[in-house]
Amino acid sequence: MAEQQKRTKRRFRFDPAGPVTGLFFLVLAGLFLSDGLSEVDGVPPEVLIPVVLIGLGLVGTVRVLTRARRRNLR
Repeated sequence: MAEQQKRTKRRFRFDPAGPVTGLFFLVLAGLFLSDGLSEVDGVPPEVLIPVVLIGLGLVGTVRVLTRARRRNLR
């Protein structure tokens, strides 16, 4: 019985990878939405493509660095 209580009281640490990834994709969706709804080009492709690639690299780096927080070791 004590083992079962120990498992249920396990504390989970905050994993920043999810919010960082979500924020990145929300900002990206906002850029595309504003570009599609307006008649004026918001961000030129010469700027948008590197920003997307750098953002994906940063999101991937955060996910790799915080992988230990998502791992469920028994």
